[in-house]
Amino acid sequence: MRIDIISVVPKLMESFFAHSILKRGQEAGHVEVVLHDLRDYSLSKQRQVDDYAFGGGAGMVMSVEPIARCIRHLQSERHYDEIIYMTPDGETFNQQTANQLSLQGNLLFLCGHYKGVDQRVRDMFITKEISIGDYVLSGGELAAAVCADAIIRLIPGVLNDETSALTDSFQDNLLAPPVYTRPAEFEGIGVPSVLLSGHEAKINEWRFEQSIEHTKARRPDLYQKSGL
Repeated sequence: MRIDIISVVPKLMESFFAHSILKRGQEAGHVEVVLHDLRDYSLSKQRQVDDYAFGGGAGMVMSVEPIARCIRHLQSERHYDEIIYMTPDGETFNQQTANQLSLQGNLLFLCGHYKGVDQRVRDMFITKEISIGDYVLSGGELAAAVCADAIIRLIPGVLNDETSALTDSFQDNLLAPPVYTRPAEFEGIGVPSVLLSGHEAKINEWRFEQSIEHTKARRPDLYQKSGL
């Protein structure tokens, strides 16, 4: 998979993709992440990529011309399965969306800034609009990084344990069960005995029951979706 990200502050994202699982996934050739500075596609001497909004009002708007120039340049080099705009009024990102996007070959993310992008960008180029929650960030970079992380870890080979991602919270509309590691007892509190039994079937049954109870207590909306 290849993920391209268009941003006015690409250096903000460099560190995020240079560590841990995301770094290993790139080094192993499972994914390629390429950051693009939108200002490189401005024809202004000041590398300006925004302007005042028609009709007045506070805040600046990202201009259509540099964005169109950047997207068309990238499209001339490869086909993108989705061109995604990170925006507060997009569809809420969830595990199912991450699953679907992880099956694609090439994804292009556009990070919004200021008061957003000229509507013509959305009408002409964007195929999917995503929000990571009902709040506003200073820019779409963090949101794009969140989405990329959730997608990349699902790509086969990225995680050391191929089944790890399949047992994450939300994969089946259930939250993950409690987990424990050594020591088996800490300050008088022990690990549930079933986890020390070595009986795989009983352990799986316990984990499933704990997932159900955990979801009922913390996310009753998810429990209803699970159909249990």
